[in-house]
Amino acid sequence: MTSSEEIYTAIRDEVSQLLVGNEDAIEALTIALLTDGHVLLEGVPGVAKTTIANLFAQAASLKYSRIQMTPDVLPADITGTHIYRESVGEFDLQRGPVFANVVLADEINRATPKTQSALLEAMEERQATIEGETLDLPDPFLVVATQNPIEYEGTFALPEAQRDRFQFKVVVDLPRRPDEREVLERFDRAPSLTPADITEVVDVEDIDVARREVEEVHVDDKVYEYILDLVAATREHAAVEYGASPRASLAFLHSGKAAAAIRGRGYVIPADIKRLALPVLSHRLVLDTESELSGRDPRDLVDEIVETVPTPEAELSEPTPPSAANDDD
Repeated sequence: MTSSEEIYTAIRDEVSQLLVGNEDAIEALTIALLTDGHVLLEGVPGVAKTTIANLFAQAASLKYSRIQMTPDVLPADITGTHIYRESVGEFDLQRGPVFANVVLADEINRATPKTQSALLEAMEERQATIEGETLDLPDPFLVVATQNPIEYEGTFALPEAQRDRFQFKVVVDLPRRPDEREVLERFDRAPSLTPADITEVVDVEDIDVARREVEEVHVDDKVYEYILDLVAATREHAAVEYGASPRASLAFLHSGKAAAAIRGRGYVIPADIKRLALPVLSHRLVLDTESELSGRDPRDLVDEIVETVPTPEAELSEPTPPSAANDDD
């Protein structure tokens, strides 16, 4: 297994042995894995946010750790600390749960801002500093955070700087009735079914090859301009106080290339970017006071922007290699 398309298909199919629906979340996690991104999953309790991350890590043969975020969690509980061993009279380094390939920060908005910030260095620099010692994190490294959008008591909203470091925000909705029926039937047939029953279908070598494949995906000038137009529109919208940063433009670029690759294409088309607009932009917009007080949903603004920004008309394809072009002369 070498291609991005094969990796995504294998993970999606294996995860579907236990998970019903939520393909958007699996696609976002796969893209993030192939492009060094991070994913924020938002949904009400009980919609399998934690299970999604666990199943994905299991199928992708990645070391998984879960941090249950609460107000009393300290930064050292995430990164680790030095423990004194009386038997030898020395301090030993005790690595925290951040030293894993897939780190689930469950209910991230329940942790204090100080603790939330402990993840910033890990997410941006792929390293953790423990009492002055800086250590590299495993590769690949992916933070998956969850939050509940309807419960605010005892929570701390993620600051803009932290939200901006998530490549995607994916809303995990309540299942459709047929999907929920399938969940009932599946767990009636196999009540003991757990993520441990999921088979490892890819390995790190496969992921490395797929990452290199994504890097080679072609991006046309028209796609560059379309990305810039979408991002600029967020900064100019009347209801937005602060629009998307250049990090959003890069998120479009990298995730667009990965989205094309997992569909078996070596080039990005405008439709790839349009499909990614909601998960890339919705958590990055800071609404003005009036829009915030009136309860406007940033997702509605993103949909409005996508509808108003012209989409390049020409269907794009891979560039012709120079040697082929010369043969036509």
